[in-house]
Amino acid sequence: MTEQTHLAGLNGRQQTPEEVSSSVLYVLFISSVAALGGFLFGFDSGVINGTVTALGNAFQSNDVATGFNVASVLLGCAVGALMAGPISDRFGRKPIMIVTAMIFAVSAFGSGISDSSIEFIFYRLIGGLGIGAASVLAPAYIAEVAPVALRGRLATLQQLAIVLGLFTAFLSNYIIASSAGGAENSFLLDLSAWRWMFWVELIPATLFLIGVLFIPESPRYLVAKGKIQQASNVFKKISAGTENELVDEVKTSLHGNKKTHLADLFIEGKKNIHPIIWVGIALSVFQQFVGINVVFYYGAELWQAAGFDESQSLLINVMTGTTNIVSTFIAIALIDKIGRKPLLLVGSIGMFISLGILSFIFGSAGFDELGKVALSDAMGTFALVTANLFVVFFGLSWGPVVWVLLGEMFNNRIRGAALAMAASAQWLANFAITMTFPIILGSIGLAGAYGLYTISAFISIFFVIKYIKETRGVPLEAME
Repeated sequence: MTEQTHLAGLNGRQQTPEEVSSSVLYVLFISSVAALGGFLFGFDSGVINGTVTALGNAFQSNDVATGFNVASVLLGCAVGALMAGPISDRFGRKPIMIVTAMIFAVSAFGSGISDSSIEFIFYRLIGGLGIGAASVLAPAYIAEVAPVALRGRLATLQQLAIVLGLFTAFLSNYIIASSAGGAENSFLLDLSAWRWMFWVELIPATLFLIGVLFIPESPRYLVAKGKIQQASNVFKKISAGTENELVDEVKTSLHGNKKTHLADLFIEGKKNIHPIIWVGIALSVFQQFVGINVVFYYGAELWQAAGFDESQSLLINVMTGTTNIVSTFIAIALIDKIGRKPLLLVGSIGMFISLGILSFIFGSAGFDELGKVALSDAMGTFALVTANLFVVFFGLSWGPVVWVLLGEMFNNRIRGAALAMAASAQWLANFAITMTFPIILGSIGLAGAYGLYTISAFISIFFVIKYIKETRGVPLEAME
């Protein structure tokens, strides 16, 4: 089926330009609301950046405990992602998104009132459940409501929302810390600034909760549950004149009205998981093993280790967030024109080169009297530019494209459960990278850390070439 067919009508009447415009605006609206889950995912992930030192001092944590304060949320993410797929397949995408919004609010408030590592980790684990669920629900929902011709660009809204969430967290952290004179100093109501950094998240969590109340359930989920008329009504708003054909396509892809089960993840009659699921898992793991979230979680500490002060480091975080947003817009412009695979390949090569340069910079740097890395002004600037170049290559490729592929590469029967497995693997890989970074930094330094990430980026080049299939322009119902 061609892209034009899906936008203009399938064996039925042609949509008028006004109907097409109305359908696109409607799909954009409901996709943007779903992507707010990605915004919270990004904000909740990035808010920890800039609070690490303050938390360590407030809770009197050592390096390992501090690493766990940061990484604990990711264990919750793995569980949330694993649960979200099967639960949303049973109860629907919309109800679970409502629960997710509530979880974000509880975590944000609780993290800010914590007075010990145990209490803080408890609320961060709760937040992780929300992040993990959002990482599955948003791409699945967007893929299931988007016309094939717009699916790539609409699916990248998830990554755009994530990077906007990260940027907002970096910016609010910088503003609050600058106003208070530091993350540990008192801010409003004589409470520590780092507490307010977490409470800012209550605003987007509330907006997400309200927005979800105004969007429909996924039409493909409704078909799977036998709610044909409701599904047809949603499809009519998305693409008037094609609703009956779209319902029939989904029915066929679901093999009639047979309900989905976790057993569908396995090859029929065998104990082996479908190969496409392993590809999704590997995509997720490689996205994390290039070390991108070290930049997002430990950015302030990373740049302080390179010789910048706290204020400069927090400002650099804002610059990095801006770079990430710009590169994501590039991905949005290109993903439905040149495809998913070429972007991944360009990103892998670019990340390999930039990470290799960073390894060389920090490996050849001297040390100050305290034993910390000391870069000259010129090399510090070069490192900063190269690090942002790394973010650019990630932002136009592996950042958004992985989420697009995970939302569309699986067929209708296994999408929720398969996406959950892949996303859960991603969070476990994220946990491994995040938890080990302080240890690696203390043992083999920044050069060693970036060297490991360089190797991962190099391997990802060959993975893309051999295992990734292009999905641009392929209807969801045609996914094998």
